[in-house]
Parts: sequence; C-alpha cells; structure tokens
Amino acid sequence: MDTIKQSAATIRQIELPYGKESRTLRIEESHLAGALTSELASYRPEKSPEELIREAIAHPVGSRPLHELAKGKKKVVVISSDHTRPVPSRLIMPRILEEIRRGNPEAEITILVATGLHRETTKEELREKYGDEIAGHETIIVHDCDDEAHLVSFGTLPSGGRLILNSMAAEADLLVAEGFIEPHFFAGYSGGRKSVLPGIASRESVMYNHNAGFIADPHARSGVLADNPIHTDMLYAAGAAKLAFIVNVVLDAAHHVVFAVAGDYALAHKKGTDFLASKCRVAPVMADIAVSTNGGYPLDQNIYQSVKGMTAAEATVREGGVIVMLSQAGDGDGGASFHETFRKERDLNRMMETFLARKPEETIIDQWQSQIFARVLMKAQVIFVSDCDDQTVRDLHMIPAHSVEEAMQTAVRICGREDYSVTVIPDGVSVIVSGTEN
Repeated sequence: MDTIKQSAATIRQIELPYGKESRTLRIEESHLAGALTSELASYRPEKSPEELIREAIAHPVGSRPLHELAKGKKKVVVISSDHTRPVPSRLIMPRILEEIRRGNPEAEITILVATGLHRETTKEELREKYGDEIAGHETIIVHDCDDEAHLVSFGTLPSGGRLILNSMAAEADLLVAEGFIEPHFFAGYSGGRKSVLPGIASRESVMYNHNAGFIADPHARSGVLADNPIHTDMLYAAGAAKLAFIVNVVLDAAHHVVFAVAGDYALAHKKGTDFLASKCRVAPVMADIAVSTNGGYPLDQNIYQSVKGMTAAEATVREGGVIVMLSQAGDGDGGASFHETFRKERDLNRMMETFLARKPEETIIDQWQSQIFARVLMKAQVIFVSDCDDQTVRDLHMIPAHSVEEAMQTAVRICGREDYSVTVIPDGVSVIVSGTEN
C-alpha cells in the first residue's frame, strides 16, 4: 500500500483546454521541467467590467477626454472589432457613444466594423455583438478590403508599401476605436493601432504588412514591440489616419474584462501592453517535449488558428524536439490555400525559400501563417491531438493523435531517451514565452 501511495504521489495531473471541455495530462514529476501559465487566470480586479471601462474613459492616457475631443466635430467614426474578436462591444460601445454625444449631441456617428481581410460581418452577428439598441438605431458600416470605391490612399508606409484605408477614415472629423489587447504572435500585441492596419486597410496594404521578410524578423514575435517592423508600419498607419482616441480592454480566459485603458492610440496601448506583459510574460523552460493548446473553444476550431498556440511551444522546445499540440479542430484545416501549401510541398526548406524569395508586394493569402507554421515544423516534430481526420493532419506535416496518452507515448518514443523533459503550456495563446521585453 505504501508503495502504491508513493508511486501515485509522483504523478502530476494537468488539465488542458480542448474545445469546450478539457483533457488531462498525467506526467511523472521527474520529467516535468515546468508549467508555464498566465497570472491572468487568477487575477481578480477590484472593480466590475463596467466600472473599469468608465474609469478608463474618464481618465484617458495622453489625451483630452473624449467628450472634449468631440466638441465641434461633425463626422465621427468609431472603428469596432469584427465578429472574429471577443471584444465586449455591448459594454464598450455604449460608453463611447455616450461620451461623444456628451460633448456634441449633434455629431453624425458611424460605427465602422474593422474586418481586415475577414469576411463581412452578418446582421445577426452585429445584433449579437452590439445588442438590439445599437444594432437597430446606429449607423453601422462593415469594411470591405476589396471595395476600391471606398478606399483612399494615405501615402506610403515606413516599409515602402502603399497605405490604403477606408475612405471614411479620411472623411472623419474625429476617429475613435475600440478593441482588446492580447499577445499576438507576430504583431507583438493586438489592439491599439491594429484597428487601422489591418482593421480598415485594403487587401494590398495588409498583404504588404504581412510580408515574408517582416514575418522572418526576430522581433516579429509575441510580446515584442521594439524594432518590430510589423508594429512600426501599424503605428504609422494609425497616426496617418489621425486615430484620436482608443478604448481597449484586457480579457481573462472567460472573456471577462480585467483591465481597461483609454486615450492616445500609442500611449494608452502601451499602458495596456505593460499591464498584460506583467501578468502573462514567462521565461522559457527548455525541454525535449513541449505540450501546448490553443486555449480551447472558440480559438481551437481549426488547425490554421492553432499555429498561435504552437508558437508558444516553439519558444520553449529544444531544437529537434517534439511539440504535442492539443486542438479540437473540428472545422478542419481552416484554410484551403494553407492546407494546399503543405500538401503539395513536402520539403520545408524549399517552402521557406519560396516564401522568403517573394517580394512584399507579391505576398499571397495566408502566406504569413504558413511561414510561421513552417518555422515551427522546422524546429520540432508536431504531434497533433484533435478531432480532425488523420489525412488532413498528415498533409500538414504533423503526426495525428486522438488522446493525450497516445501523443505522449509517441513523443517519448521520438525523443528516444529515458531522461526526457517536458514543459507544459496549458493555454498557449495566453502567455508570452519570451525573455525579450516589449
């Protein structure tokens, strides 16, 4: 009996998000190098989400209050994140509209939905996002990156690309944006300037900004803003568009607001990223095997999105090691061109050479995601635990598995050593695995 108790005590159980459920990793303590988690999971603000947002708007960073900025401004445009982002617009947008009308009751306000390269947001999604009152009574326009009739030039980006944005930004007397801040695997962080580029930019401008040279830059990583060429272009775009005021929030895993900031698009955003970094930046613990997830639903619905969680594992797995990635991926690959890129080309070195040889203006759709995924695969073998069909997983150069146990057995076999080490990242999209400051 004592032997059984002692043996059981050496086993560590770690819950890993998987779809709307979870899977359990059981691992001997002697093999566990570390578990990398974000402090956001346990952070509890003293104020409610509504209070945090109101307080942020009332005490803007580096800017006069929004109601003062609105005085005398006839055309006011509020950029809003689209249906693919968990921004709590039902909480934020009413406060923004209230502040604008407090300063100028006669203002002509338009909500411009920043879709970037995404599909158009449907009327049902708009109603779900804003609620019946705003969806039914406010003027809402959905950005279309290919609608040349409503796109205008804003000059040239620092990178040399053309900056082309929605014409409503040029026509606005006051440009405002809502959004949220999270780690972003090549822009450093979401939020702030991203409302403009890629949010309301043309396809040409977005593709140029996501070019292979920029993606390959060592500063184009999660949690890094300094010397990040993608961020530099985005910051310039926000300035060129005269983005005057932002309201951004930080969300926990349950999408509850735990921090809010408002004001200048650069200074307020920096305050938000500093807060986020203080809670979710973790140093890598190098290991032979790295286990990661995409945080469960709704972020692990396809393989394309799951690349984000893999980059966290990439930062803490040894060269030539193994990544075990959990993602339900019930929707499959997540992109036809993404899938075909890997199905047709089995030589990752040749694939990467092709990406890097392309000029910025020749960037193709999903190239950035494919390039980052190829980079991950070139560092470590990936075992993919999912509900996806095995052939799709193999097409994408990964080893399919349907349980954590199966995946770990395969990983240990590939590792080929008895003293293998494992680093676990329960939520790969919520942490910044980096020793680099932003």
